[in-house]
Amino acid sequence: MNETVGRRERKKAQTRQALADAAGRLFLEHGYENVGVRDVAEAADVSVTTLFKHFPSKEALVFDEDEDVEAALVAAVRDRAAGQSVLHALRDHLLATRATRRIDDPDMIAHLNLVRRTPELQEYWDRMWRRHEFALAAAIAEAAGVPEGDLGAAALARFALDTTSLIRGQDDQQQAMRDLFTLLETGFGDVGTATSQASHASADAAASGGGH
Repeated sequence: MNETVGRRERKKAQTRQALADAAGRLFLEHGYENVGVRDVAEAADVSVTTLFKHFPSKEALVFDEDEDVEAALVAAVRDRAAGQSVLHALRDHLLATRATRRIDDPDMIAHLNLVRRTPELQEYWDRMWRRHEFALAAAIAEAAGVPEGDLGAAALARFALDTTSLIRGQDDQQQAMRDLFTLLETGFGDVGTATSQASHASADAAASGGGH
């Protein structure tokens, strides 16, 4: 039974990946507006019905990691190590998943350019990240034992996710991420002073082996 389920899950994952790969290739080659879901389904050798079983919309084909990203964010909070703060758990998770991406990766650049030049995809991107933000805020509130919708939990979720765009273009994305989380932990105060303190604190931690 487990072997059968395993094969079925692998087949689903392969089909989903084939659809995402086909969509990415066709959108980049012909333009998002000039490719329909039927074109993507045919390129992946599946039916349109099968396509919609894996992706609820054409826009979703561009963001095939959407559900996994959200689940991982929530898990970073809920499954954090005993004694680890929510803030540090989020920092470590984002350092590992968002601050390690090469800014000169041609595939990433092509993907970002596709999203930026396509209004429908930009709108979907914004809605997707707001949905991640709400899910993360709910997990933070649960971890803190406060009601869902708590302002502090919502603020932490938003600020944490915003670090991923703020570090874009920085030469050392990991150090930039550490600096931003140090600011979140210690408070902004006077921004110039706080930024300097954050940089020194992160550098000292890295030098002593305390940085993650």
